[in-house]
Amino acid sequence: MAKLTLNQVTKDFGTGRPAVNSLSLDVREGGFLALLGPSGCGKTTVLRMIAGFEQPTDGSIHLGERLLADASRSLPPERRNMAMVFQSYALWPHMSVADNVGYPLKVRGVTGRPYKEKVRHALAAVRLDAYAERRPAELSGGQRQRVALARCLVTSPDVVLLDEPLANLDRHLKQEMEETFREFHQRSGATMIYVTHDQSEAMALASDVAVMADGRLLQIAAPADIYARPEGRVVGGLIGRGTVLKLRSARREPRLFDWAGIEPMLRAEGLDGEEAEVLVRPEDVIADPSGITCRVEAVLFEGERYALRLALRDGQVLRAYSRESVPPGAQLAVIIRSAWRL
Repeated sequence: MAKLTLNQVTKDFGTGRPAVNSLSLDVREGGFLALLGPSGCGKTTVLRMIAGFEQPTDGSIHLGERLLADASRSLPPERRNMAMVFQSYALWPHMSVADNVGYPLKVRGVTGRPYKEKVRHALAAVRLDAYAERRPAELSGGQRQRVALARCLVTSPDVVLLDEPLANLDRHLKQEMEETFREFHQRSGATMIYVTHDQSEAMALASDVAVMADGRLLQIAAPADIYARPEGRVVGGLIGRGTVLKLRSARREPRLFDWAGIEPMLRAEGLDGEEAEVLVRPEDVIADPSGITCRVEAVLFEGERYALRLALRDGQVLRAYSRESVPPGAQLAVIIRSAWRL
């Protein structure tokens, strides 16, 4: 295995705006990268260029020292030693689970005992040993997804590409499959690139998250770092459920505020500096009698907590969580224990 490198990669379909625009990133060997962004941001196009289904208009893609593609040439998908898991599973309905898993081996001419051993190990890795002779129609959605994962594992790929594989699953099954993906990554040691528009999936699974919008890479960082220190309003809006406040700030530094730093900005006490965009996460908004008073505009019960929408006196909105229900229209004093300047 080796590091996957995208160098100034562009894909233009001739629509007037590139689907992917001068994107550069390094995917470390054995890493788990999530490509996160809204629909139409170009993340699936990036995946298809890595797989070999699309050729870059400009730039280049390398796996270690090996050139996979540039504007003038492209290595065919079957010669890249990559595997792809699609949202639709893409299983052969007339084949058994074992035959579906072993199909890539047959294409490569592997037969006999090596074939059976590889299929057995791949099925064991996703805990489907007992389902080898069943057909896909006899399996649940989560089990079919595991068959698709086993089919990836059977060829020992250098890179595994996953295109929104959990989009069709319900919430509880998603959580189960997230654990399966983590186990799969640990067992295989393969480099994994996971496309999703769901930030909770990206944060739960990936070792690194790359945020895209309008064909461009906005930020790449570890999940905890990108959550705590997003660069720009778009990243701050995509990651978490925070609120962006526009406040007057006397200084450009620091970027991280505690209550003592942000309270004067909220109260507008003697501040005539430039306007700053400040991200506040709901878990950092805490009820406190000594804080600033807000009006409760809406309350949503989420099972384990209540989600509150609070209005500041200038009309800007904060989001907060509460263990207790608070009636809409009530006055609630809160402090903000942490905030981040975008």
